Amino acid sequence: MKWMGVYLLGYVLLIVGALLALWKTGVLASIGTFWVGVGLLIALGLGIMLAVASSGRKENVTIDRG
Repeated sequence: MKWMGVYLLGYVLLIVGALLALWKTGVLASIGTFWVGVGLLIALGLGIMLAVASSGRKENVTIDRG
């Protein structure tokens, strides 16, 4: 779980950096607020899916009842 949080934090920082770059170049001024929000939701959802997918090895636990 710890590495998933670190991965997700890095992904959020990447998205924030990309947004700041788009804002500085003036690209965000030509895009509506609604569409920026939709893009952020999609990017955050992708980040969560990638973080969960790479969170580690999945194992089955077997219980010996004998």
